[in-house]
Amino acid sequence: MPSDAQVDNRRRTLVSGIVLGVGVAGFVDEVVFHQLLHWHHFYDRSTPDIGLVSDGIFHAVSWFATVGGMFLLADLHRRHGVWWTRWIGGLLLGAGAFQLFDGTVQHKLLGLHQIRYEVDLLPYDIAWNVAAGVLVVVGVVLVVRTRRASSARE
Repeated sequence: MPSDAQVDNRRRTLVSGIVLGVGVAGFVDEVVFHQLLHWHHFYDRSTPDIGLVSDGIFHAVSWFATVGGMFLLADLHRRHGVWWTRWIGGLLLGAGAFQLFDGTVQHKLLGLHQIRYEVDLLPYDIAWNVAAGVLVVVGVVLVVRTRRASSARE
């Protein structure tokens, strides 16, 4: 039977990976697609100034998630409680979940922005959401494996 600390470390390892995965995916999205490529803003249904402000808020939230996930990881590492396979699974799951939420909810359901404008969106949407799905599936597989491995040890 695992101790309360072991159960807590397993849960915190997963949360740390997920939070960091969301933060990094958001951060990469903001830097690459918003700043470097200028494909869109976080909120494109208003003026360019509002779009720029929305990018700044999105960037700050992504950065806080990244830093928060790293603080959780550092605390786990200090306690010798990191389960790296589980953490990587959480990281991939968080990044994929962010990307899938962005591609389906923000792009399609809410229409906050599209990946690009004045092009055929279908190839972009397929690539974006398939990549997200792959990240989610690989993340889930790793997390399930660690759950099974911990159950076998108990």
